[in-house]
Amino acid sequence: MEHNKKSFLYFIGLMLLIFCGITAANAQSPQQIAKKALASTVLLVMEDANGQPLSFGSGFFVKNGQVATNLHVVKGASRGYAKLVSQKTKYDIEGITATDAARDLIILKISVPGAQVIPLGNSDVVQVGMPIYAVGNPRGLEGTFSQGIISSIRKVGMDKILQLTAPISPGSSGGPVLNNKGQVIGVSVATFRGGQNLNFAIPSNYLTALMRQIGPAKPLSQAKPIESRRSILADLGGPSVEGVSGGKLTWKYPLFPSVGNSTAPISGDYSFSFQNHLRENVRNIYCFVIFYDTQGDPIEVDVVLLSGPIPAGLAKRITSEVDESVQELTTRVNSKTPYTKVEFRILDFEIME
Repeated sequence: MEHNKKSFLYFIGLMLLIFCGITAANAQSPQQIAKKALASTVLLVMEDANGQPLSFGSGFFVKNGQVATNLHVVKGASRGYAKLVSQKTKYDIEGITATDAARDLIILKISVPGAQVIPLGNSDVVQVGMPIYAVGNPRGLEGTFSQGIISSIRKVGMDKILQLTAPISPGSSGGPVLNNKGQVIGVSVATFRGGQNLNFAIPSNYLTALMRQIGPAKPLSQAKPIESRRSILADLGGPSVEGVSGGKLTWKYPLFPSVGNSTAPISGDYSFSFQNHLRENVRNIYCFVIFYDTQGDPIEVDVVLLSGPIPAGLAKRITSEVDESVQELTTRVNSKTPYTKVEFRILDFEIME
C-alpha cells in the first residue's frame, strides 16, 4: 500500500514537471518577441487628397497582404502608405478589405513581399496581471517596444476592452499587444477619460472574427465605413489628441510692400498658441501646421514639437519657421496675420502625472 502511494506521488510529480516544461517551452523571451513582432509591424502614414500628411499610426500583418490597424488611424484619408520598421521602401495602401467600426478595427490590403505574419491569440483567456508587450511607432519613432501588464478588463456595453500599463500614444495606435508566447491578444488604441492618461487595447478575438469578413479591396477614397452602432471607444472618451488645440498664428514681422521698402525684414518666422483644455498639465505636444493659399490648396506643412509643460487650462506660445514665400502667399501687406486658412492638427501629447 505504501509502495503504491509513493508510486502515485512520483507519477504526479513527474507530470507536473513535464507540464511546467511544456509551459516554459511555449513562453518566449522579450528579445524573441520583439524580433518577430518588429518584423511584422508597419508604420502607416495617411494623406489627404492633396498628398498632405493627415495622420500616422501602426499596423501589423495578420495574413499575407493583410494589415490590421485601428479605424481611426485611416478614417478621412484619401490615400496612404506603409513602411516596415527600419526600412525605407514605401508600400501603397491598396484599399480596405474589412471594417468593424463599432470596435475601431480595420484591415488593409498592403502587398509587401516576404512580410511576416504575427499569430493571433485568444483574448478570452487574458487575465489581470498578465505580462504583455506593445509594439508601435509613437510620434513616428519607428519600432518602439514596451513592456507592461494587463491592469484591468473592462466591460463596454456588450463588449470588452483591455486596459494596459504599457504606454500607448496615437503613433502606436493600431499596433499589436502580445502575450509572452508572442501571440497578439490586443490591438493598441490611445484614449483618455476624464483627463486621465489611460492605455487600452481592443481584444484580439474581435479581430479574429473580422478576418472572416475579408473581401475585395475598396479604395480608401471610395470606402465609407458605416458605423452600425456606437463605437466601443465612445464611452472611454475620444482619441488622446483631444483636449489640446492650436491657434492665433502671427508672423514675427508684418509683410511690407515690395516697392520702395524692399529692405524691410521678412523671415517666415511665426508663432502660435497651444491651448490646454484639460484639468491636468500636458507636455510633448506634436502638431502639424498646414498653410493654405487663396484657392484653399495646401502650400506648406510645418511639423512642430513643444516639450512643454503647459499647466491645466492655460496656453503657451511657440515659435517656428517656414519659407518666407509662405508669408507672402498668405498675408496682406502691412499685416502680421494670414488671411488665408491655417490648420492645426494635434497628433499627440502627454498628460503629466
